[in-house]
Amino acid sequence: MKLLTGNAHPSLAQGIADQIGSPLANAEVSSFPDGETYVRIDENVRRQDVFLIQPTCPPTNQNLMELLIMVDAVRRASAERITAVIPFFGYARQDRKDKPRAPITAKLVANLIEAAGVDRVLTMDLHAAQVQGFFDIPVDHLYAKPVLLKHLREQRQNNDRGLTVVSPDVGGVKMARSYADVLGAELAIVAKQRISATVVEPMKLIGEVEGRDAIIVDDMTETAGTLCAAAETLKSNGAGRIFAGVSHAVLGNLGCERIMESAIDELITTNSTPPPPEACRSKVTTLDIAGLLGEAILRIHNGKSVSSLFDIDSGSV
Repeated sequence: MKLLTGNAHPSLAQGIADQIGSPLANAEVSSFPDGETYVRIDENVRRQDVFLIQPTCPPTNQNLMELLIMVDAVRRASAERITAVIPFFGYARQDRKDKPRAPITAKLVANLIEAAGVDRVLTMDLHAAQVQGFFDIPVDHLYAKPVLLKHLREQRQNNDRGLTVVSPDVGGVKMARSYADVLGAELAIVAKQRISATVVEPMKLIGEVEGRDAIIVDDMTETAGTLCAAAETLKSNGAGRIFAGVSHAVLGNLGCERIMESAIDELITTNSTPPPPEACRSKVTTLDIAGLLGEAILRIHNGKSVSSLFDIDSGSV
């Protein structure tokens, strides 16, 4: 087995390597003065089972190109099998043609990854589950739910206040329902209307939150508009403490500013992407998924089942 990483999230790659007990292979991944990516693998990968760890988080295009060029490098070096480990899959939100003359970029990215020579993809909490079907190679789709649930259970020890799990939109009801079932909580929905890519207007709360703690669950947040609008609606309807749980926090300055000024008491996320800016870390709890990804990599390498790791209804870690 060989583990390789680009520059997207080296600390996560090192954590996975530590969990597995296999060092990261030596590779040079840099840029020429004109911005072109340069890759050279400094170890023999001939007939090796290669895992390339590279979330395609911002800067998305740069990290995606690094992944594709690394794949080409190890393929030309005669690797036996290449698995792209993409904890956060960029472009997954562009999964359908929702306007005239619009691209389906998630499908394009899937085609690029396959064309580069990837044999298998390991990812986590895709924005749209149907993106798995854009690939004609195996896709192992993990969920951060077990890691998030473990933290939530620990937080709620000795707390008698009721809990409501909230979906910030109709599309997330299935995910919220699964959390509510495991936690023994009530379910609520905040119907929203998206005004633009960064502005969301909450419409109506369906469910009971008065006097109860609430946790908003979603797959990702970037500008935090959806989460903060939902939190404001919950607070105005009498909710107690308000938490938000997301698998991927791709927070920039705008998202951080909104989180700090919002009614959200704590944002719980994973290290599928690099840490958020320092300005909002007092409200952000980042959970480690290196163990989850490491176990999945070991099972793939050893030809064992990984189904228990991506079962969304599983409450175990």
